[in-house]
Amino acid sequence: MIILQILFKGCIFMEYKIKVAGLERSLPICPVSDDLNIAAFIIFGDAELTCACASALLKKAPDYDYLITAESKGIPLAHEMARQHGDSRYMLARKSVKVYMRDVISSSVKSITTANMQTLYLDGEAAEQLKGKRVLLVDDVVSTGESLRALELLVKRAGGEICGKMAILAEGDAAKRDDIIYLETLPLFDKYGRPISL
Repeated sequence: MIILQILFKGCIFMEYKIKVAGLERSLPICPVSDDLNIAAFIIFGDAELTCACASALLKKAPDYDYLITAESKGIPLAHEMARQHGDSRYMLARKSVKVYMRDVISSSVKSITTANMQTLYLDGEAAEQLKGKRVLLVDDVVSTGESLRALELLVKRAGGEICGKMAILAEGDAAKRDDIIYLETLPLFDKYGRPISL
């Protein structure tokens, strides 16, 4: 664990260095409240990291019929895992109902990176395909576990069977859970950027 302090135009920015799936990345430390900071792990646009993490997770994945993730940060990971695994489709829980969606089922979520309560929606056609199937829940980072809990509720409402829960990183207390398969741990930080967990 290395925390870097970078001076840029008179401001100090802190970063947390992490090695995951054999690759090193520097994550910006960002405030989520007056007393709490997180290291922002973003795989959007990082094809190398997304591919490496997908491969590493698939080596640990249980047998499954479908992957499901929540919009939006888990999308590149689920897509790449499905591609590498040879799946023709993966499922996506949306943050809003789209005009093409029919017979929608929903579940509410409050995540550490989102200020307000959010609701996840699953299209009825996707829900029908999950019925009686083994479903693997996938996300980029698990912290409070609320996003996974909302996905789990959607899958159960659809009649699917949860066969596993996976994430690239387990943040804070999520690292103590034994029901999540993950690659690396990530601490939370106090308002000064000092790790407060792990």
